[in-house]
Amino acid sequence: MFKKLFFTVAIGSLLTACATSPTGRNQLIFLPDAQMSQMGLQAFDQMKKDKPVNKDGGFNQTAQCIVSELTRGMGQNWEVVVFEDKTLNAFALPGAKIGVHTGMMELVDNQDQLAAVLGHEVGHVMARHSNERASQETLVQQGMSMIQQTSLGQNGLAIGLLGLGAQYGVLMPYSRTHESEADLIGVDLMAKAGFNPEDSVKLWQKMEQASQNQPMEFMSTHPAHATRIQQLQAHMPKALALYQQAQAAGRQPKCR
Repeated sequence: MFKKLFFTVAIGSLLTACATSPTGRNQLIFLPDAQMSQMGLQAFDQMKKDKPVNKDGGFNQTAQCIVSELTRGMGQNWEVVVFEDKTLNAFALPGAKIGVHTGMMELVDNQDQLAAVLGHEVGHVMARHSNERASQETLVQQGMSMIQQTSLGQNGLAIGLLGLGAQYGVLMPYSRTHESEADLIGVDLMAKAGFNPEDSVKLWQKMEQASQNQPMEFMSTHPAHATRIQQLQAHMPKALALYQQAQAAGRQPKCR
């Protein structure tokens, strides 16, 4: 009975929310993009209040320059903020907002490696990953709410197992899918902008060396570094062709 109820909700959502990502992957997206952008703007404003913002002109100019090159022609003005934080992190939010930590700025060797990081984050926004993730979680919550109204839903263990299955069977794999997809979108973006895509592999090699005690890939929301490197290497011939075309067209950014 609970499966029937859950799949009724799922099928109804799928029929009204089919979308396609920039890589051609089918997506479940049914939340308004305007709502997601507003949430992104609010979250970013709050972060700027809560976290110290780095004032280093070099860091900020470099990050902004790279994002401007990556997003040229997209029709959005991206706000880029460098946060004073030693962790190796960067993020993007709907509404064209990007944050990058000073730890990441200090890790990279050149503009191309930073372009790999920021291109990856722009890729998340282009592919509407936040909306897809929120749509998935909304669907799971609806299904669990319906199950709780059945006799099986009175069994706390059943609800607990469903929650675990949803987390590791639906939400976390999609998160790994999002990360891998953002890698490929990002490496193409950097190549089209004239940044050397081969530095995306070097970036993840550095990240692998810098990261310790990473969880097993099955239990992680991110692909293993070795997996990311392998996927980028397999995609590299296409990215290098885009890079050569960009270089020939005069796309030679100087954001150092």
